[in-house]
Amino acid sequence: MVSMTGSGGRPTLSRRAKILIGIGVGLLILLLVGPRVVSLITDWLWYSDLGYSEVMSTMLTTRLVTFLVVAVVVSAIVFGGIFAAYRARPDFVMLASPTDPLARYRTAVGMRPKLSVLVPSVFIGIVAGLIAQGSWATVQMFINREPFGIKDPQFGLDIGFYSFSLPFFRMMLDIIFISLVIAFIGNLITHYVFGGLRLGGGGRRGSLTRAARIQLAVIAGLFMIAKAIGYWFDRYDLLSSDRRGDIFTGATYTDINYVLPSKLILMAIAIVCAIAFFAAIALRDLRIPALAAVLMLLSALVIGVAWPAAMEQFAVKPSADTKEAEYIERNIAATTEAYRIRNGKDVVYDNDWARSPANPATVNSDAATLSNIRILDPAVMSTAFSQRQALKNVYGFPSQLAVDRYPVTQDGETQQRDFIVAARELDPSRLSGNQNNWLNKHTVFTHGNGFIAAQANKVDEAPNGDTNSDSGGLPVFLVSDVNTVNTPEYKATAPIKVREPRIYFGEMIAKVNPDYAIVGTGGSDEGREYDGDNENYRYRADSGVPLSNWGTRLLYALKYGERNFILSSAVGDQSRILYDRDPRDRVKKVAPWLTTDSKTYPAVMADGSIKWIVDGYTTLDNYPYAQRMALQAATADSRQSDAGPTGRAQPDREVSYVRNSVKATVDAYTGKVELYQSDDTDPVLKTWMKAFPGTVKPKSELDKRPDLRAHLRYPEDIFKLQRELLTKYHVNDGTTFFKSSNFWTVPADPTVDKSTAPQPPYYFTASAPGNEALSQFQLTSVMTALARPNLAAYMTAASDPDGYGKITVKTLPTTTQSVGPQQATEAMKNSPSSTRDRQLVENSSLVTYGNLLALPVGDNGILYVQPMYNQAKTGDSAIPKLYRVLTYYNAAAGKEKANAGYAPTVAEALRQVGIDPSAATEPEIEGGSSTPAPQKPAPNTQQPSSSGGDDAARDAVVKELGEALEEMRKAQSSGDFKAYGDALDRLNKAVNQYEALGN
Repeated sequence: MVSMTGSGGRPTLSRRAKILIGIGVGLLILLLVGPRVVSLITDWLWYSDLGYSEVMSTMLTTRLVTFLVVAVVVSAIVFGGIFAAYRARPDFVMLASPTDPLARYRTAVGMRPKLSVLVPSVFIGIVAGLIAQGSWATVQMFINREPFGIKDPQFGLDIGFYSFSLPFFRMMLDIIFISLVIAFIGNLITHYVFGGLRLGGGGRRGSLTRAARIQLAVIAGLFMIAKAIGYWFDRYDLLSSDRRGDIFTGATYTDINYVLPSKLILMAIAIVCAIAFFAAIALRDLRIPALAAVLMLLSALVIGVAWPAAMEQFAVKPSADTKEAEYIERNIAATTEAYRIRNGKDVVYDNDWARSPANPATVNSDAATLSNIRILDPAVMSTAFSQRQALKNVYGFPSQLAVDRYPVTQDGETQQRDFIVAARELDPSRLSGNQNNWLNKHTVFTHGNGFIAAQANKVDEAPNGDTNSDSGGLPVFLVSDVNTVNTPEYKATAPIKVREPRIYFGEMIAKVNPDYAIVGTGGSDEGREYDGDNENYRYRADSGVPLSNWGTRLLYALKYGERNFILSSAVGDQSRILYDRDPRDRVKKVAPWLTTDSKTYPAVMADGSIKWIVDGYTTLDNYPYAQRMALQAATADSRQSDAGPTGRAQPDREVSYVRNSVKATVDAYTGKVELYQSDDTDPVLKTWMKAFPGTVKPKSELDKRPDLRAHLRYPEDIFKLQRELLTKYHVNDGTTFFKSSNFWTVPADPTVDKSTAPQPPYYFTASAPGNEALSQFQLTSVMTALARPNLAAYMTAASDPDGYGKITVKTLPTTTQSVGPQQATEAMKNSPSSTRDRQLVENSSLVTYGNLLALPVGDNGILYVQPMYNQAKTGDSAIPKLYRVLTYYNAAAGKEKANAGYAPTVAEALRQVGIDPSAATEPEIEGGSSTPAPQKPAPNTQQPSSSGGDDAARDAVVKELGEALEEMRKAQSSGDFKAYGDALDRLNKAVNQYEALGN
């Protein structure tokens, strides 16, 4: 296949060989480029379906232009460096030896000199362009940059320069650095190959032609000029220094007083070195540029590294508390601004809270808090939802449910109440057997069915302790599905009215790969989608990409590697494909510059539609002086690992600026995405709104949606970031901050044994801070003293439309010790009223402790409330049911002895700690009763008694039951069957005695 028919005797390929090579290259290009082309076209169809095609076109245009500009610039610089060396090659090259290996390269390049130089240059340019196009966001932020209106304290430049301009300049400098280095290497190698540079050795002297000397000197001089510019920009990077990262982020005393001058000195030296390199053009003496290179290297080491390190060690550290105070205060000001925790603006402090004793009358009248005490834990109730409301194996609920609020009307009075809410979603991981074939998986089981809610402060009836009972301690479900939403009773009495309960988009429905559903197949009144027993449904929205032609079907067949798109009769002219159905993925895709909260939740709007609400964050990596935070670490808590397949962790990256500037909704039926501006002062969001005009609706549009605003929550992830920061940044004095003498810590979750993970924050409705008469939906958390278990502060963020985002921090006096969450948990579990019964129920059933809520009551009261659930230890259908309510009340921090309560109901638990229980009467949903009928206690249930003699007798029997159970356990573990039988007889007698006591 190789012949010698070429001109000059050069070897050439035969026609057949050229055809085969062409086919191979074509197939390779098709394999490499084909999937990308398919992905681009299908993405365009997806964006067009949602009405966000301009987002994709803007991204593609920016990527393409960036790629072309960088590729051309880098290729030109590299080509210029290499081709200049080739053009200036000596006319005659003396062979180093008869077998000189470089001769073959010279011959090969000499045949096609331009092509030989152009190909590697273009290849390097393409690689550089491909890398640079990934920084399209940096380019767009620079083009559309908005000022912050805030100047940094060192250079007096607007923060926008550091956020938008400096990253772009850095990117361009990096491109120039890389290009010049590669051009220098290419020029040097070309001169060596073609004789412009000869190395010494073997009795020969090294030599360098004049052209080689000039070209290498020019490239090196240009590099030094770029280095001088780099030193100039290095000054600005100091404001995000991490030199004292263990204490604060930002320029330190050493950075400003020693490193900053060193950058200016090094910049001057770089300019001198550049002049020295350019001088080599006229001077034949290479010692000058060589000395310049050595000078630059030594200066960088001595002036740039050794000198600041020495001054840090010997001049700064010995008195760092005073020298760093000014720079710490700069960090405090920047951090509180960047994360919206400014004292008096974003955060209101109630100092020395609970210093005085609580007023019992004020506490007892705090109906806004006492009537809304949440006894259903959204992380525990998932099992109850699944057991009672999943209905079919194809449906499921996330392992952590959501808390939201809805108005409830009782006796003509409307009140806001907390609800545990979830959508009954399709769970593809639960499909089994034939349900998993392609037709069923993607064309039949396409959607979920229903919005399920349970009022968070009530159960069906008072707990009876029987884990096998079908009532007692269970949630009262409000079901909105296909079978209920059209009934007259639902339309008349339901506090939450859903119009379309079908769920085509959600967290769980998208948790398998590939995630897509083909809908809309069938006639006008019937379809093939499962909608209940013997009931089919046909998707009626105009959402989804139409599969009306063979070209589109072929594209998706290639995208998913599935031939049934073309062959199956289930795909017709009316069919549509729905994919990327997780609400967070959809929001992230239409707004790729957003960071979404790790949790989303469903809410019912005024028109009866179900919307997923997603919180979007704008972030920056380099806000000057602002504390750098690791997103993933700062937002982790004890329940993140239990979040299940739908839970997500934040990306593992650091930020120095976060704003919850966007509220997004995703329609659960149509998948429509809407983005609303929630912070009209955020310059980062303004920049992105200029880059993608029309993508985010202005804040005025959000203000016109009271039904949506009524369900907005203060997002958890930014709250956790702010909570972590406020453990330190409640201190505003630099010297005190350096000493860390008044820092707090986020306590470990007391409900998880031996856990070191932080306690998660909790949503609930309670009285508004400073206004006990007003109920308010809040996100709350407590903080303890540094390395101590006692309570130090209480933090709450308002979520209702009035006052949304206002953070209140109640700090406790440091002169007394207030009981913290771990201490309160131990006190409640070990109180005399609970110990014996708790040990008994833990031996006979599986016990789970719900979220520990810390509630300010009245003026200065601190009330801890924790639900206790039990369920059967065996059986797939075991349901956690409320068994007891534990309370701990500290009337005044450090002033009075606190009390612990342990009772079946909230009212009784409050009464036991001295709080009037009348305000805690559970509300009643119209159409149903919340007043339980008297229940006969189960054998393992301890009921409070007003009779001292009966109580003593009951305690004695309970003790006997516990001892009998303990003997049985020991006998079983030792294998002593006789002892086991004796213990069993003792247990039966104790049970009979207990039952004889009656109520």
